[in-house]
Amino acid sequence: MTSVRHGLAQYLLLCAAAIFSAVAHGTSLQELQASGHLKINSSLKPDSGIVPGQRVELTLETITDTWFTGGTRISIPEVPGLVILQTEQFASNASETRHGQSWVIQRWTLDVFPQRAGDFTIDGVTLQIQINAGEDGNVAGEVRSPPQHFSVAIPESLAEVKHWVAAPQFRVSQSFNHSLKGLTVGDAFEHEVRFEASDVLAMMLPDYDAAQQPGLAAYPFAPTLDNSSNRGQNLASRTERTSYVVEQPGQYLLPAQEYYWWNTQSGKLELLSLPETHIEVTGAAVSEQPTTTRLSISPQQWLLLGAGLALLLGAVLLARRLLRKLPIARWRELLSQQLHRLRALFKPALATKLNPGSSSEE
Repeated sequence: MTSVRHGLAQYLLLCAAAIFSAVAHGTSLQELQASGHLKINSSLKPDSGIVPGQRVELTLETITDTWFTGGTRISIPEVPGLVILQTEQFASNASETRHGQSWVIQRWTLDVFPQRAGDFTIDGVTLQIQINAGEDGNVAGEVRSPPQHFSVAIPESLAEVKHWVAAPQFRVSQSFNHSLKGLTVGDAFEHEVRFEASDVLAMMLPDYDAAQQPGLAAYPFAPTLDNSSNRGQNLASRTERTSYVVEQPGQYLLPAQEYYWWNTQSGKLELLSLPETHIEVTGAAVSEQPTTTRLSISPQQWLLLGAGLALLLGAVLLARRLLRKLPIARWRELLSQQLHRLRALFKPALATKLNPGSSSEE
């Protein structure tokens, strides 16, 4: 009886070894999947009650009863109306025992942001993996995750809202670089507005419109965007800075601003606001000073001026040489002729009296 049991045990071991050998000598990942020694799963979180702009986690799992021998590459699909990003550079690795069998699990998380309401389908995501296949060594290739379907809808409370932030946490704050009391003409101050939220991208946060008003010049800076991750939670911030210069005395107002927040934890719409800021500026008004026009001479004008001076100098030198050659009497005669011609130019075109020499002159 003992020998029978021993023979049966050996037979079972041989069968198990044969099965494992057949699996190990598989030539493709698809054969390992078909034999149940490689599994690919996918899931969405949340999978319902999703609004536009809300982050949805698409988790991909690759599970094997051996081990991974190379890095994994993910080809992100393009789906109209969805922004799909791989924000994590490394996978989450774990090992589990299921029904007495040890498994190695590799989890990847993709961030999905729907941009509109509607029904969406994410077809299988392609993963390039490499695992150990026993005596056959490493087996590499491509596998695809199961497709995922979900719906995005706009709740009734958001029907009349144009822009909102869908996140579990959202806050907005403002600050000034110094006190606004006792401002006079010529003073300057800086206004900073900061938006912070979790599970969103910085580019999805709202912007701040600086108030443009006469007497208070506004010079906004380019916004500062930042995305970070802390213990698996994505954090985003947007900082808007505006520099103001006081040009005239008076009363000024930075108006209140309101921002809509869809709280994904409570599923309710909330309103965040920045209070209005009153600014009083004292001192005399700055009068406009007359502007002084400066003569501007171009390089071409300088060239023409130099040429004119050279011609004038040449004419003077030529005149001096002529003066030395001609006698003084001849110069007097020429000068008398020129003076006679000059007087003729100033004579009136008509006679001073009608019919000169007649009786009508009297």
